[in-house]
Amino acid sequence: MIRLLPFLLVLALWIYAFIDCLNTPEEQVRGLPKVVWVIIILLFGEVLVGPIAWLVAGRHRGAPAGGSTPAEWHRNHRTQWVAPDDNPQFLHSLREENKRDEQLLKSWEADLRRREEELRRRESGSGGTQDETPPRG
Repeated sequence: MIRLLPFLLVLALWIYAFIDCLNTPEEQVRGLPKVVWVIIILLFGEVLVGPIAWLVAGRHRGAPAGGSTPAEWHRNHRTQWVAPDDNPQFLHSLREENKRDEQLLKSWEADLRRREEELRRRESGSGGTQDETPPRG
């Protein structure tokens, strides 16, 4: 397994450089046209010349938009709510959902009581005859 590690690392770098080159917009490619960089990466990938050349000289890697790194951006743009229990909007949506569920349950209970009462009336009105079919429900 250890003997395969160098081959896998070269392959991983080769694939990364190739995909990075394909995903890079044309205006960010330096030195050569994008198609030439793809060919260089593919032809010289086994000896790492192509991928390393792409990573060092092929792409313009400037400062991120806004002038800050992703870590700085996340530090400066923390969300106001840490957990759902601290978010009033989430808690309000839970209350609304509970109200809808309670109304639905009350509706089902009322329907069940109405059907039970209807069944009792039919049973008491029939006097024990078996002619009537029971209600479906």
